[in-house]
Amino acid sequence: MNQSGLPTPPPTSATSTTNPAQSSSSAAGQSASDVSLASIVATITSASNPSHLNQYLRSCASKDVREVLLSSILPGSQDPLTLLNARDHTLGMLYILSARLHTVASDKPLWHHIEGFCRDFVPEHARVAPDRVTLLATGIRQFAEVDGNLKLAIAPLSDLLVKYPPTLSHLTTIHPIFLTTCVATRHFTAATPVLAHSITTIDLSLSDLTYHDNLIYHYAGGIALAALKNWSAAEELFEICASSPGSAASAIQMEALKKLALVQLIYRGKTSPPSKYMHPILTRLFKATPYSSFMNAYPLQRDYLRSIVENEQQLFTNERTLGLVTQALDRAPRWAIKKLTTTYLTLHLSDIGREVGISDENEVKALILSMIECSEISAELSADGTVSFSDPPVKFEKTDVDRVLAQAQQQDALLVRLEKEMERNKEYLTKAVKSKDDAAWGPAMDEDGAFGDRTSGNWAEDMSFA
Repeated sequence: MNQSGLPTPPPTSATSTTNPAQSSSSAAGQSASDVSLASIVATITSASNPSHLNQYLRSCASKDVREVLLSSILPGSQDPLTLLNARDHTLGMLYILSARLHTVASDKPLWHHIEGFCRDFVPEHARVAPDRVTLLATGIRQFAEVDGNLKLAIAPLSDLLVKYPPTLSHLTTIHPIFLTTCVATRHFTAATPVLAHSITTIDLSLSDLTYHDNLIYHYAGGIALAALKNWSAAEELFEICASSPGSAASAIQMEALKKLALVQLIYRGKTSPPSKYMHPILTRLFKATPYSSFMNAYPLQRDYLRSIVENEQQLFTNERTLGLVTQALDRAPRWAIKKLTTTYLTLHLSDIGREVGISDENEVKALILSMIECSEISAELSADGTVSFSDPPVKFEKTDVDRVLAQAQQQDALLVRLEKEMERNKEYLTKAVKSKDDAAWGPAMDEDGAFGDRTSGNWAEDMSFA
């Protein structure tokens, strides 16, 4: 018997003086019929090495038997989670929680066990079993959905995400699960602390990541930031999603491209050229959508813009872009007036109204005054209705300069670190040397020009979230 009152696992001749978690041979010598939840809990409470314990928990029984055992209850209807705590038994609780959340016939854990674990676990121990961390995160979301209250998953997922990676700049499988949960529940502000950290590191030993995890995280992050009207940050995340290199274009990248164009129209009044990393099929398909027509007519042809919105309203509603389209349409007169300031020095209100598609001079006047008040334009409005435009005064505060310098220093340090990591990458060095050797023989032939247009391949499966 150990301190918790549970029987210790039966020893074998090879491990009579060895902790069962310290040798895979002990697990191999212990048949599935000898393994019980009590013996597993006893091993968890007595183990001191997370790697050995992880090896034992993986090999103590076949996968199906193991998951059933981990999701069961001790004799006397005692919950094994009451005998464990997250600080001392991180790995054991991780296995038990993830198994119980995914086993259909199991007694689901109480929410306070989940919340307590995500708040107090030891991240270094959890990193020994990254696949179980992914199972836990997906299980928490599914459990909340079945419970009929998805927002219950936000707090534990947030704690899990903040503690698990070495830094929030490391992408993990928890990132897309947490962000899609925030978007589905419209708790956008809950995601802002995580989104404040740009993703700079991909470590496959930390999480069993896939290419679509990266796409979904940045796409969902862009939606959250756009909902909060943080246009510049939303633009960045949508662009990362749409232009992430891959063997084939993904449907989620197409959705990101549509939202990217709308955010840029709202934020900048025009769209930027597509990234050179963007898959060419995305830009070709985008040109055949109403979004492209809307973009090309923006911001001066306001009547035509309205007709596009009216004719394609059902499409925009189905694709959940009607809100962004409406905001872009509402801001069109402002961007049209800003365009006029680059051409004219003075204009009458009636002329401005005619150019931007507003017939009511009072509405034009109110719009001009609002733009002056918001410092969107530098202008003066005379009593006779003449608007005189001027260049906006340039103002620099010391705090602004200090902030820009600090950001530049941070970016420089980040680039130096990434450059050193790339220099240690054997594959990168091999490609760099090969490129240098190829350059010595002169410029390479343009393969597209030599062999004609290549086929772009099939699209990846459509990735979406609730």
